[in-house]
Amino acid sequence: MITFSDVQSGTNSGAEESRVWRGPSGSIAYDGVGIKERLRQLSMPCYVVRTGQRIGVSNEGQLSDGVSRVSQRTSDAVALAAVPPISRRSLGDPNFVKTYGLDCAYMAGSMANAIAGEEMVIALGRAGMLGAFGAGGLSLDRLEASIRRIQTALPLGPYAFNLIHNPHEPALESGAVTLYLKHGVGVVEASAYLALTPYIVRYRAAGLGLDSSGKIKVENRVIAKLSRREVAAQFLQPAPEKLLRPLVDQGLITAQQATLAAEVPMADDITLEADSGGHTDNRPLVCMLPSIIAQRDEVQRTAIAQQMPVRIGAAGGIGTPISAFGAFMMGASYVVTGSINHSCLEAGTSPHVKQLLAQADMADVMMAPAADMFELGVNLQVLKRGTMFPLRAKKLYELYLTYESLEAIPKAELAKLEKQVFKRSVGEIWDACIDFFSARDPQQIVRARQNPKRKMALVFRWYLGLATHWAIRGEKGRELDYQIWCGPAMGAFNDWARGSHLETPAGRGVVDVANALMDGAAFLYRMQMLRLAGLQFPAGYGTWIPEGAVAPAAL
Repeated sequence: MITFSDVQSGTNSGAEESRVWRGPSGSIAYDGVGIKERLRQLSMPCYVVRTGQRIGVSNEGQLSDGVSRVSQRTSDAVALAAVPPISRRSLGDPNFVKTYGLDCAYMAGSMANAIAGEEMVIALGRAGMLGAFGAGGLSLDRLEASIRRIQTALPLGPYAFNLIHNPHEPALESGAVTLYLKHGVGVVEASAYLALTPYIVRYRAAGLGLDSSGKIKVENRVIAKLSRREVAAQFLQPAPEKLLRPLVDQGLITAQQATLAAEVPMADDITLEADSGGHTDNRPLVCMLPSIIAQRDEVQRTAIAQQMPVRIGAAGGIGTPISAFGAFMMGASYVVTGSINHSCLEAGTSPHVKQLLAQADMADVMMAPAADMFELGVNLQVLKRGTMFPLRAKKLYELYLTYESLEAIPKAELAKLEKQVFKRSVGEIWDACIDFFSARDPQQIVRARQNPKRKMALVFRWYLGLATHWAIRGEKGRELDYQIWCGPAMGAFNDWARGSHLETPAGRGVVDVANALMDGAAFLYRMQMLRLAGLQFPAGYGTWIPEGAVAPAAL
């Protein structure tokens, strides 16, 4: 039974005069099922009314002008609260939606090795949602083929491509920028940056020009994904002269573009990444999001920032409608999902991985060494359920810290690694490293031959890197070595989706998941407005359960 607090709303329930709702008496629901159904009709207004001692809900009728005396007609009732129609488009910053030509302020973040691949980006784009292609770990030839395919399917967008910083292989970052400029990729999601590089600055500056009215136009937009204030400061500010001038000298940007780059911030949007899958600092969203928004507001006091304010989005832990709603209520301009998309039909990974993800609980994750930043001791968050990868990866890093070369590792320990983890000899792995880096980055082999500890790192990175590909391909016999990027949002999503068509991977279309989260967040916004008006609902009334959507055909 719905109750109403007169004190909270400022309404005197004993008065004979109040706002009046007029409409069909048969449209008012007083029972739990009917009330819930009317609350969920987001495209229609919602009126909470009282007739006699009963409180009900209707989506029809209208309020009278001003204050009117309640009549005895059954079509008149005291209006306790009224909220307008609401939709997923009501949430977030409308400028984010306008800038990227979207249906709502929602984005699916990139997952490397094309786990967030062409199928996912195209499906989202056709639904008016922004998806970022996971370019990390791919060869430049593979990346170029993906650019062509996505642009053919989405000639007008929306889509984005990941630009990931890799301190050990700068040629890949540079090559990706060259491809993006060559093919006119207008949006990149920049991730893993600890400091600005010439490559990201080149991309940003090369898209600057003046329109017919003399205003700066931005053709290359940057959505920076980060979790640290010191990194955010660099993307909130224009590119520094020390990075712009060499680009002009090399003919990579014009002098005019360098001048304009000093007038615009490095990013259009900053995605604050909290406790996410993959690379993460495990920061709590409720602490970091207000901090970065306050930092942005401080920077925006400058004249330059006022001309082009940077929006702040939220990622990491966004796996249920209430987490998305909470992010919007804290001031997020948009929300970004990651882990939950990993288990969707369109994700570029194996059915076995999707099934493991669909069974995960929030606690079924842990940190493990990252292949791309192994020597720096950087970790990433992965699934521990159904795989031994995180424990084996941690063991490799312990050996790396303890010994100066492969030869220094005790023979019994090395033999155990070769038999149980690598399943091949160290010599065979080193030969594979030579073949791999000879085509990708020959300098890696040159430096490893000069430094035994670096050689050991490359051998260990062979396992860490292939563990991702084994998972993607569903390599038989390697199930215990699967590296599966995952954050606690996956477990929260599974709890929420249990019993619905979204419970199993077969029902998880990436667009369906996005719509369910955003519609649910809009519903929670409606319920909050009603609570603020003084309504108190029984348990279960404020829960958005996904239902009614049709699972897409298997891809």
